[in-house]
Amino acid sequence: MLFGRSKRNPIKIADKAVVKWKTATCGYCSTGCSIEVGLNDAGKPVSSRGVGGADVNRGKLCLKGIFEHELFDSAGRGTEPLMRGAIHEAFQPAPWDAALDRVHDEIRRIQNQHGRDSFAIVSTGQMLTEEFYTLGKLTRGLIGTNNYDGNTTLCMASAVSGYKRSFGSDGPPGCYEDFEHTDCLIAWGSNLPEQHPIIYWRMKDAQEKRPFPLVVIDPRVTMLAQNADIHLAVTPGTDVVLMNALCHVIFDEGLEDARYIAANTNDIESLREEVAKWDPVRAARICGIDEDTIRVVARLFAKAGAAMQIWTMGINQSTHGSDGVVGINNLALITGNIGKPGGTSLSITGQCNAMGTREWSSCSGLPNYRLLENAQDREDIGKFWGVDPEFFPKKRGMFQTDIYRAIETGEIKGLWLIATNPMSSLPNTARIRKSMEKLEFCAVQDCYRDTESAQYAHAFLPAGTWAEKDGVMTNTERRVNVVKQLTKPPGEAKPDLWIFNQIARRFNKQNALNFPDTATEIFSEMGELSKGRLADISGMSHALLERVHGVQWPYSAEQLARGETPPTGGKRIYTEDGTFRYPDGKAKLIALAFVDNNEVPDEAFPFWLNTGRLIEHWHGRSKTGKLADNNKYSPIPFIEINPDAAHELGIKADDYVRLVSRRSDAIVMAKPTHRVPQNMIFLPFHFHDCANRLTLGLLDPYSRQPAYKQSAIRIELLVDQVEAAKASMEMRKF
Repeated sequence: MLFGRSKRNPIKIADKAVVKWKTATCGYCSTGCSIEVGLNDAGKPVSSRGVGGADVNRGKLCLKGIFEHELFDSAGRGTEPLMRGAIHEAFQPAPWDAALDRVHDEIRRIQNQHGRDSFAIVSTGQMLTEEFYTLGKLTRGLIGTNNYDGNTTLCMASAVSGYKRSFGSDGPPGCYEDFEHTDCLIAWGSNLPEQHPIIYWRMKDAQEKRPFPLVVIDPRVTMLAQNADIHLAVTPGTDVVLMNALCHVIFDEGLEDARYIAANTNDIESLREEVAKWDPVRAARICGIDEDTIRVVARLFAKAGAAMQIWTMGINQSTHGSDGVVGINNLALITGNIGKPGGTSLSITGQCNAMGTREWSSCSGLPNYRLLENAQDREDIGKFWGVDPEFFPKKRGMFQTDIYRAIETGEIKGLWLIATNPMSSLPNTARIRKSMEKLEFCAVQDCYRDTESAQYAHAFLPAGTWAEKDGVMTNTERRVNVVKQLTKPPGEAKPDLWIFNQIARRFNKQNALNFPDTATEIFSEMGELSKGRLADISGMSHALLERVHGVQWPYSAEQLARGETPPTGGKRIYTEDGTFRYPDGKAKLIALAFVDNNEVPDEAFPFWLNTGRLIEHWHGRSKTGKLADNNKYSPIPFIEINPDAAHELGIKADDYVRLVSRRSDAIVMAKPTHRVPQNMIFLPFHFHDCANRLTLGLLDPYSRQPAYKQSAIRIELLVDQVEAAKASMEMRKF
């Protein structure tokens, strides 16, 4: 007798008729998965698979990567340049030369009338690094505005700021391999299974082979928290209090690494003085974690042979985001957990090439972590590019979040948006909308024509996306990966690099600066600029990166000459005493006072609003919302609400409710679950005109990153559920 599977029809995988596989790197999150895209005999991308020989993902892909090849045919792509006189007029197709001339002429007109910094440029974390470098050269060396930033301010600015404050430079010190060596892992505000599934698989694989305790610190019972040995449901916005209390216990019980502190850090006494105030009894009343648990976690972390900390937006997106990163670094430094296998503070980066923009875009300074404030850095880049160093500003300009406030006050008159959609991604959408309406000129350069921000464009420049271009990206662990062009952009759309070079030619009529046409030439130029620096890539080439599926920086020409096989680059940085980037080679221990400036629930707005990601979607859904195999899992906005809270409000599963904050409102479907406490809801941020209608515009004082995670709302049950459903559908239209 036959039972089970043998009696059924065997599973069959549809034959996609792939005749050739081509290599790229996934263009969604920062994990850096190597991916192969299958082409049929007509050259059309029809399938995606992970690369088995690639160290990062070892043949695996998440839900988004599996269907990434469908992006090329997705709806709403920009296929021709468009122009109009005013934003209420209809767009008209235009030749490329006319559209590019318009962008050049409007930039110069606005600068001539209102000053050099009256025009702003905001880019992204989703282009290729050679494109970032070229845009930086164009902006810093020719256009000259100092109001130039990327949308990475919305996700990674606090990590950048915290690394710089603690270590003297940006650059994550650890790598994924550290999971295989650690004896304790603390995850602060990070939900790996949904945010970075392949990193989660790397962590679980390491944990199964060599068990280590996992501590998750998050106000919500996330998927990662469900797998934790200890889950600390911290009160939103109070992570710094908990960090100080952990330091307090470590010092009080003599668990610190005195040798490491003396050899590698400064300002230990000021840190001791501050954390002495934060005994677990006092801290527990503020952060919501009982005093005994604080002591247990502090001992577990400090006594581990190697202890690792990771974090994502739960730390970064806060009015204390930069301090939160510094607090994580403080814990690592006082226990000697920087630069050794299994010991690191590793920020899990958001966008696929957020690291590339941090390293090479010149948004916060000049290429390869050079500073505008440093005269020698200005001199070096000026000489290399052929620019008078006096043309460069002496300090960085506005962050993205400040640029829109300057538009609001009339200080900035023009804006060039590149592969970013502030009308979806910035907090307090209504305020951003009013700012965009005041612009004299707005250029939008994007692969999608139907983004919300394109509604405010006077010129639309259609760009290629992901593997319609050649270049490299840098992932969370500083691994530089290559992307090869798999197919051409649709219609008249062009790669971003081509667009930047065409605009550069209009500003560079005397050919004072060199703008290479190919990504290979640009990467070689970047390698020259990187020699001897922290992020040295001079030993890398596109051909090498493609062959070995990525190399971690630093990897110098000297390392290449020594013949490392395979090249491993710098798995970790700060591996020796005195290698931090401050002049004396030591890191800074920084005392962190807690300032409670959060918006908190009250009688009028009694619920915490917590926002975050879903595994099937990416940011504002301009990509995944158009792919049926991704969108089908969550096609409409919803909230997680505690069943007891739902019962008190008379809300049943799948009822539509109205969320109201001090800023605006949104209509969503209610999903009761015990993953959130009774005074909190969780709202995925992916849906247009939903989460960021509600969120708070307060900014971190160091990083200028918004506090997306701490807002207060009330919930209203809608009587007419049919009309509510219609309203929800209307709000989520692209």
